[in-house]
Amino acid sequence: MVSKILFIGATGMLGKPVIKQLVQAGFQVTAMVRSLEEAKNVLPKEVQLVQGDLQDKQSIAQALDNQEVVYLNLSIKQTEKRNAFHTETDGLRNLLEVLKTKPVQRLAYLSSVVQRYQGTNGFHWWVFEVKQQAIQLIKQAGISYTIFYPSNFMESLSSLYKQGNRLLLAGKAKEKMYFIAGEDYGRQVAESFRILPTENKEYDIQGLEAFTADEAVTLFQQHYKHTKLTISRAPLGIIKFAGNFSTKMNYAAHIIEALNNYHEPFTSQTTWNELGKPKITLTQFVGNQ
Repeated sequence: MVSKILFIGATGMLGKPVIKQLVQAGFQVTAMVRSLEEAKNVLPKEVQLVQGDLQDKQSIAQALDNQEVVYLNLSIKQTEKRNAFHTETDGLRNLLEVLKTKPVQRLAYLSSVVQRYQGTNGFHWWVFEVKQQAIQLIKQAGISYTIFYPSNFMESLSSLYKQGNRLLLAGKAKEKMYFIAGEDYGRQVAESFRILPTENKEYDIQGLEAFTADEAVTLFQQHYKHTKLTISRAPLGIIKFAGNFSTKMNYAAHIIEALNNYHEPFTSQTTWNELGKPKITLTQFVGNQ
């Protein structure tokens, strides 16, 4: 069992619940962050903080001192452009270069299940291309790896779908997603570090129940306690048109199209057997918001 984990991408929506579970499981966690002040306000006090950036190899090398595992929680911002610096490929290459002289026992990477929609129904998006390149870079690095492929996170309902007193939908959701709580996923990540020796592993991450986006948003509306929420829907065509003029809307159009149409079978039984079964239902999650 490893004990020391360098966590890159700790302060985001999916970083905080995972790092909390790692701390509770007894791991010594160091977070490489751009802003020390922001991190102090949102991360558990037990987390050691080191300032760094994946664009800066020197800061990466300093963050790697005495670490055994690197956990990567990286993403492409909705406003990020295709020719920009991407942490999931450009930043990852910098990390892998530094790891040649400062090796660790394992790399763990948060990917996504919906990136598998690439190439279906003529769909091709450079963001999914970046994510798939990241997977290949990790697999070719010569370091033991764990790659997690999660379904949609329940946290996205409260942070992305919910805007003020409205819940926003777009297009028509044809397929169901196995929404999972970040807390459940964090427990599975912690268990993976506890049990895995040196073999390479890939895990699909799914929750207890499957819902279309429409069903999940309706359930959220019904069980949200703090205020009355209304559901609004926009035609996907309008968002696609707006995407011609807005990077953020272009991102939204592509991810909505993929989520609405990706057929997600249940594939997580092995994950549940090895890392533990999720505990949190969507109704329970919403009730705690």
